[in-house]
Amino acid sequence: MWLAASLCFKVKEAGHLRQKHVEVKGIWSLLVRGLFLSDRKMELSSGKLARFADGSAVVQLGDTAVMVTAVSKTKPSASQFMPLVVDYRQKAAAAGRIPTNYLRRELGSTDKEILTSRIIGRLEHFIDNILCNLLAVDGVNDPDVLAINGASAALALSDIPWNGPIGAVRVGLVDGETIINPTRKQMSSSALNLVIAGAPQNQVVMLEASAENILQQDFCHAIKVGVKHTQQIIQGIQQLVKEQGVVKRTVQKLFVAPEEIVECVKKLAFNKIYAVFTDSSHDKISRDEAINKIRLETEEQLKEKFPEAEPYEIIESFNMVSKDIFRNLVLNEYRRCDGRDLTSLRDIKCEVNMFKMLHGSALFQRGQTQVLCTVTFDSLESSVKSDLISTAVSGIKDKNFMLHYEFPPYATNEIGKVTGMNRRELGHGALAERALKPIIPQDFPFTIRVTSEVLESNGSSSMASACGGSLALMDAGVPVSSAVAGVAIGLVTKCSVEKGDIEDYRLLTDILGIEDYYGDMDFKMAGTNKGITALQADLKLPGIPVKIVMEAIQQATAAKREILQIMNQTLAKPRPNRKESGPVVETIHVPLSKRLRFVGPGAYNLKKLQAQTGVTVSQLDEETYSVFAPTPSAMHEAREFIREICKDDQEVNLEFGAVYTATITEIRDSGVMVKLYPNMTPVLLHNSQLDQRKIKHPSALGLEVGQEIQVKYFGRDPTDGRMRLSRKILQSPATTVLKTLTDKNSIVLGGTVPQSSTSSQ
Repeated sequence: MWLAASLCFKVKEAGHLRQKHVEVKGIWSLLVRGLFLSDRKMELSSGKLARFADGSAVVQLGDTAVMVTAVSKTKPSASQFMPLVVDYRQKAAAAGRIPTNYLRRELGSTDKEILTSRIIGRLEHFIDNILCNLLAVDGVNDPDVLAINGASAALALSDIPWNGPIGAVRVGLVDGETIINPTRKQMSSSALNLVIAGAPQNQVVMLEASAENILQQDFCHAIKVGVKHTQQIIQGIQQLVKEQGVVKRTVQKLFVAPEEIVECVKKLAFNKIYAVFTDSSHDKISRDEAINKIRLETEEQLKEKFPEAEPYEIIESFNMVSKDIFRNLVLNEYRRCDGRDLTSLRDIKCEVNMFKMLHGSALFQRGQTQVLCTVTFDSLESSVKSDLISTAVSGIKDKNFMLHYEFPPYATNEIGKVTGMNRRELGHGALAERALKPIIPQDFPFTIRVTSEVLESNGSSSMASACGGSLALMDAGVPVSSAVAGVAIGLVTKCSVEKGDIEDYRLLTDILGIEDYYGDMDFKMAGTNKGITALQADLKLPGIPVKIVMEAIQQATAAKREILQIMNQTLAKPRPNRKESGPVVETIHVPLSKRLRFVGPGAYNLKKLQAQTGVTVSQLDEETYSVFAPTPSAMHEAREFIREICKDDQEVNLEFGAVYTATITEIRDSGVMVKLYPNMTPVLLHNSQLDQRKIKHPSALGLEVGQEIQVKYFGRDPTDGRMRLSRKILQSPATTVLKTLTDKNSIVLGGTVPQSSTSSQ
């Protein structure tokens, strides 16, 4: 039990500090609700933390805990648009780490944080302002699904009116077995990563999935199991609300267009709008211009007839009539504005090998959606490196395949400044990346970057990116397991006025931008001829039955196969070889005895090699290096460079315990530098090995540069490969064999060097 005391805090207002005193009376009770999902306990609690928020909840699974707060404005706003704010933040302290940046604190949002925020924000029909704070992470349970449930609980326990609660679970598929909220270890071997949010009465609110090309029936079964388990979470939240006795605030009546203005719009513009929406000769630009012309004419007439009406009342009335006409065409007449039937695809054209200098390229055109995809190979060192915090919190590791999505303003005939990546571009790119990742071979020797630039956009550019990316990969010679295609399915519904239940609906294949705008769902699915690789469903409704989801998957599967047939006419399988202008990778075996010579002091030789030729050198193990060259000519330059730095080094089989004639090349304080043969790299013969007597400088023995001395060979140092020579040991009486070495050729990369030696006694 938590006793609320008198709380005092300072509020900065109008440039002045004023003290505000808040009295909170009564007893705060800590409400806890435990839910068992597949023998694992998820705990929901409220009433202890962040009590100034309108709603606050803590969700815990294992030792991973997330606190979510909900706050909503109580003052009415003149704006008709209420922005949704969802912010999910990973905390380094939650993983027991300190941030590795120079400030040692959390800075901007990471990709994982943005993508998780978008998942929660996809429930925008329900929520207003959500902040998710990661309290603790155990490295076993992922916190993102907990954040969704925390948002649901926080809103349900607040006085903010909404249409919830909802429940969310992650569904995995390991060895054919469906697992609810799998651990991170289980997810590493799972063929499915499905996050599903459900509403009461087995309604589906949101779907987000990536899969290893699983069959349609397995995917549908996972959705049904997931929806079933979301109901347990919903019931647990409802029980918490009942125990706390939540009373929702009274909401100001939402704006509704005046009926008399709506009727006037119908009389003035209904036939004109209907004619535009039924004229299939219009494209995106001409249709928008025609509707905008009718809008301006109608607004002028309405201003004369309703001089006291607010501008937004006239605009909203016109929008309402336009939307009703568009939706009724689909529902009642089974007609679409471009003349297609409900299940037809737009015209598709594909091209590959757009530019010879690119490693791979493809142009995918579907209707007025046009995407240019390119493929670039680079060294494995260019893979995306995850920081320690992201790895500890979210399990994100380095990846050598990435897809970057770009949406410039000219793609929709708009003017705008091209800035950095925004949340939408990140989300669309992540979806297309998930669609293509399962077909990429795991042992591919390069890092792959696919860029998708949207040149024209009129619906489903993310799925066009998946199609174009698949063609570009095959054009680049990547041995993908199969081609991937994606399509977007739309939904138009008719709901009952009293209950709000769906009375009738139509599913639309390959939706246009206007069908997404006026419709109720954007259901994107990608996969191969065999199965599904990615899925994402955005809804504008409080929920849809599982039956509609199953029909959408079936309709998307049929469209996907039709698209693959068209793509196969352009390029049916990967090219057998990569392009001549593409990168090259070779491995070099460097014995320990040669490593110092190859690397150079302070890695000088490697740095110089990379700077002059543009290659990337990475060490695979103690004696093996990988050399990546962006072009064959760069690899040729690298070979010449390596030959040059190794020209006076060679592999000679020296006999352990044999005596050789060495030539002094340099006198040092610590000893003398000697060569056993002319093309050899000098090695140090230390003062301690020069004479039986202890000397501080070689000059004490009268040694000079160019003088020949006898030394005994004792092999190489196992740690650094350096020769171990001694002159001191020869001063003791013993029978020795003197070896004379002939001149050798320089090392030849990729071949062996002939060796010979002669002996005399």
